[in-house]
Formats: sequence, C-alpha cells, structure tokens
Amino acid sequence: MTAAFNVLFLCTRNSARSIIAEAILNRYAGQRFHAYSAGSDPADAPMPQVIDKLRSLGHDVTGLHSKSWHLFAGPEAPVLDFVIGLCDTFNGQACPDFGDKAVTASWSLPDPAKFGGSPVERTALLNELYGGLYRRIMAFANLPFDKLGRMAVKARLDEIGDGTVGMLARAQGG
Repeated sequence: MTAAFNVLFLCTRNSARSIIAEAILNRYAGQRFHAYSAGSDPADAPMPQVIDKLRSLGHDVTGLHSKSWHLFAGPEAPVLDFVIGLCDTFNGQACPDFGDKAVTASWSLPDPAKFGGSPVERTALLNELYGGLYRRIMAFANLPFDKLGRMAVKARLDEIGDGTVGMLARAQGG
C-alpha cells in the first residue's frame, strides 16, 4: 500500500481559497492524500460564507480553521509532498517559499474576501471558486504519480494551475 501524500494549500488569509481546497481534497481523495491549509497572514477564522457553502455541499467543516504556515515549517510538522499556493499573485499577494523539498505550484485565484459585490454576486463568486478548485484538485488527484517523475508532476501541476488541463479537456470534448 502506498503512503498518502501530504498536500499544503496556501493563501494569504487562510479564510477561503485554501480552506475550500483542503475540504475538497480530503473529501474526494482523502484515502490517497492528507490535505492541509494555511496562510501567510491568517485571519481569525474562515469566512462564514465559505463554511456555509462547504457545509451545504456535504463537507465536514468541524476541523477547518485559519492557521499560519509556520505550523508546517517546524520539525513537528508533517513532511510535505506538495505545496500549492492559491495566492492572487496578479494583485500582489505573496505566498511563503517552502524551498525545494516539496513539489510546488501556484494556482493564482482571486481572493473572495476582497470582493465587494452584492450578496448574489458574492454567492456566484464562491460557486465559481469552488467549481474551479474542484476541477483542478480532481485533475491533480488523478495524476498517475507512479508513472511520473518529479519534473513531470511539477509540469502537470503548473498546467492545472494555468487552466491548460481544462482547456484541453473542453477542446477534446471531455
């Protein structure tokens, strides 16, 4: 039996994007992965709308909370196989560097905490964010890790992050 991969999802506040990603990976691929989330400047708590959304979709939200990435940098931390940054790099958000031990990727996504639309527009944004993360995470979870080397996995993670995988699937009728 293959050991599960440890995956850390990072964003700035650890209140929406990374919390959603942690919940999705643990629910749909938890037997092969242990998902964690953290932030470089964590909020006091996840956004209530995010917790409500996850709960409404059947996710277990009891263990979800905002925390600092420092918890994953010390000697007591789990050994990370993957670190995926979800920071909105296009708007100046930065994610910490975990060096070269873990395979890293950047899946830049907008921060819903900064969105100031109406409640209906905010709900639509959360729906889009959840759907986009779900597609990316399922593509990631279904990679043939036993057949890919480290550099090939890194390339695939980058393709998933820039949307190439989704575009290819749509172009191929998938």
